Amino acid sequence: MEDFNAWLSFPIHGSLNHDLAIRRFCPERLEQEQGGGEWEEILNEIQFCSPSDDSTSTPCLPASEVDEFVDSFINMDHCKDIDDNDYQSLEKQQSSFDYFQDGIQTFSMVDDLYGDVMMMMEGDDQMEMCGSVEDFGVVDDQTTMVPSVEEVSHGVDQGLHLVHMLLACAEAVGCRDTRLADSLLTQIWASVSPFGDSLQRVSYCFAMGLKSRLSLLHNVNLNGTFNNDTMDVSLIAREEKLEAFQLLHQTTPYIAFGFMVANEAICQAAQGKESLHIIDLGMEHTLQWPSLLRTLASRPEGPPKKLRITGLVEDHNVLELDAGMRVLVEEARSLGIPIEFNMISEPVKPSLLTKENLDLREGEALCVNSIMHLHMYVKESRGSLKAILQALKKLGPSVLILVEQDANHNGPFFLGRFLESLHFYSAIFDSLEVSLPRNSPQRMKIERLHFADEIRNIVAFEGLNRVERHERADQWRRQLGRAGFQVMGLKCTSQARMMLSVYGCDGYSLASEKGCLLLGWKGRPIMLASAWQVNNASNS
Repeated sequence: MEDFNAWLSFPIHGSLNHDLAIRRFCPERLEQEQGGGEWEEILNEIQFCSPSDDSTSTPCLPASEVDEFVDSFINMDHCKDIDDNDYQSLEKQQSSFDYFQDGIQTFSMVDDLYGDVMMMMEGDDQMEMCGSVEDFGVVDDQTTMVPSVEEVSHGVDQGLHLVHMLLACAEAVGCRDTRLADSLLTQIWASVSPFGDSLQRVSYCFAMGLKSRLSLLHNVNLNGTFNNDTMDVSLIAREEKLEAFQLLHQTTPYIAFGFMVANEAICQAAQGKESLHIIDLGMEHTLQWPSLLRTLASRPEGPPKKLRITGLVEDHNVLELDAGMRVLVEEARSLGIPIEFNMISEPVKPSLLTKENLDLREGEALCVNSIMHLHMYVKESRGSLKAILQALKKLGPSVLILVEQDANHNGPFFLGRFLESLHFYSAIFDSLEVSLPRNSPQRMKIERLHFADEIRNIVAFEGLNRVERHERADQWRRQLGRAGFQVMGLKCTSQARMMLSVYGCDGYSLASEKGCLLLGWKGRPIMLASAWQVNNASNS
């Protein structure tokens, strides 16, 4: 136990420990603790935190908070059976190492330890593990390594060092101290790698995000405005992003889980209906539909006599989608399902979501499908999403499907978003460490072309250019409830559990919470899937 505490207090480098690195006084921390207001979300991005040369200034994150934050990563596996109340009480302690006295004895691998360092269990007593992780090992060239105690100690030491550095750099960025942030980021580059273990790889992505944000902050210091309009929102070509998404769909259950739940909800809403119309918000591909066609073709009452899919797409995506749709038309014809595709290349906005624009017809079962898209309309003012949901309600859909990342990446303060996203993506990278070898080209594309792009958007951007505004299930329930929707019970838990077993990987978890299905990794929720119907009481 003394060794653990010693690891947490090591200096970042010769003359700069983590207390000194985060010594700046930062008003945004006080605003966050005092609750703040929605108007402060905008002020936060143009407000300065003047650097001070006084090393005794109140730090933004005291050393005890940094240590507690890191503690939660290391002891994640011990938290699986702790309920919400127990977890909240543990979270308030200045040090939780006394509770986890036997922590060092449970580590069975050195490389995957980095992934465990970066995960914090949220505490969900309904989360059910799909498999044991006791025999869990690192996949690297088809061999499993069991390290010595010295190797584990060295791995923990390096992992803690990197975590402290990232926190200190994020703190400096949050306080607009570009000189300190540049210095810390230079040191971080020496410890991260896009080809290393899960912690090194996810830290590389966050370092890239910090680098982009720092370039903006240098402009802030020059002209006094935080303007990210001149920086490319995405540095990844559309074709590369689509390829990475397809690989993620093929190699992990995260996307397939969302597709499966969405398709089951569509079939449930269309039961007994002869005509079906699906409105797909932000359609980017046709990966979801082959499975739906096969399910509809096997209905006891027979396939529908008419299936229409209307995709709301971006202009640059029309040609690619058209090719995929032609393939689906042939498959639907072979299954005896008459199908009609229509694409509307306009942004999703309330004025577009009308019965006339979408060509809604009498007798159709209308399904609105949103796969990881509605979070892009969660703006600071929160008015955009509300207007879209109200417009969707007026269409009277039989079902509204919502599949989203279950994470809180939309807080008004940079540091909070940074910590939340660090937890979230560290869990995902940890799962990739188990599923794919480190030298896997597929894994490299998924991390570099898909997740790194999301991380950069969360870390570097503000205002309209920050579109990766993921929120948790509770927040979605509030938003949809206020708009006049109520949750539908899903009947596909057993199918989802069976799907997870196909991947043959211990660690994935499945939970049902207030009508939503949650897919997680080692107890950490990653994806949520839910189905909603118009609340008749709200209509009356």
